[in-house]
Amino acid sequence: MSTALPADLAAPAYGRSTLADVLPGVATALGATVRRGDLPPDPLGLTGALAGARRVAVLLVDGLGADLLRQHAGIAPTLAALDTPAGDLTAPCPSTTPVSLTTLGTGLPPGSHGILGFVTAVPGEDRALNHTQWADDPDPRAWQSQRTVFEQAADAGIAVTAVAPYAYRGSGLSDAAYRGAAYSGTVGAGDLAAGLVQALAAGPRALAYGYTPELDLTGHVRGVDSPAWRAQLALVDRLVEQVLAGLPDDAALLVTADHGMLDVPEYTRFDVDDEPELLEGVRLLAGEPRARYVHAVPGAAEDLVQRWRAVLGDRAWVVSREEAVASGVFGPVEDALAARIGDVVALARGSWALTATRQEPGPSRLAAYHGSLTGVELAIPLLLARGRALQ
Repeated sequence: MSTALPADLAAPAYGRSTLADVLPGVATALGATVRRGDLPPDPLGLTGALAGARRVAVLLVDGLGADLLRQHAGIAPTLAALDTPAGDLTAPCPSTTPVSLTTLGTGLPPGSHGILGFVTAVPGEDRALNHTQWADDPDPRAWQSQRTVFEQAADAGIAVTAVAPYAYRGSGLSDAAYRGAAYSGTVGAGDLAAGLVQALAAGPRALAYGYTPELDLTGHVRGVDSPAWRAQLALVDRLVEQVLAGLPDDAALLVTADHGMLDVPEYTRFDVDDEPELLEGVRLLAGEPRARYVHAVPGAAEDLVQRWRAVLGDRAWVVSREEAVASGVFGPVEDALAARIGDVVALARGSWALTATRQEPGPSRLAAYHGSLTGVELAIPLLLARGRALQ
């Protein structure tokens, strides 16, 4: 099996049209000088799209894939009516929430900021880190040491606020992704809408970021082809309608997402716990069902790559760490961060999921997943509404 990306998977277009390019463009439009290595500050052209704006709200809807939104435009008329200033964007790799939120917040690809998966190994230690259950070990400022766009915007005198659930205040992931923003905790969708509008009034120039997780959670538990998911999408549309109703005349709203997702039927679930050949020589199984990282015991890495490739066949793109890094799917990977990626990388193809029912009983029972590089997982919207003074 070739180690090149198969035709049904795609590498994110870092520095051209990814989630990493949103906040740098917004901050630049508001007058900040954003530095992010060799990447340009505004490849999406948001300086022009946001011309005249003194306040910008960026709302990230977890799980709102661009393809899903197009399929359900009738359920979300407010979202469907918004402008698309740069077309679809792509999520980073893996296409999963901790990676995406940090990619948004830093304006950098995963290989630069180091949040490289939902669950990754802690190099030099015999343990894994689940980034959604992370408090202060490892130290977030050491684990993710890059300056965020929020910090750079605040340095330019822009009032910066992150409006997100109270439960995530002070978490390691919030520190890594939103560092530099004042954190305003929310208790529900109405509170989020009101909080975003309030944050836009925090200064003469303001950047307000909002995050809502419920659509993604509903998709995971009920499936994206479910009445529950469609009902939740309608509530998201109402949330956006409420923000627009309070949008100041000199403000703009951008709506985006962290990834898409897809339902995984029983017949495309491959349980690695039922395959002793795949677990022989494994020190740590990390990642998630559609983006697996396999860490080998010393000396077993090359053999593991070959066995995973032979057993999984066309179910996944299976490569070594070195091959995955060379492919560019993570962007340039800092040498000090590479060991967080597995010795074996397996990104699911089609609707396959690489579950582990004994090691990960909860995640293995979900209805829908994301994490890989298929079009439905990668494509995310970028939608724009402008206040009356900007129209």
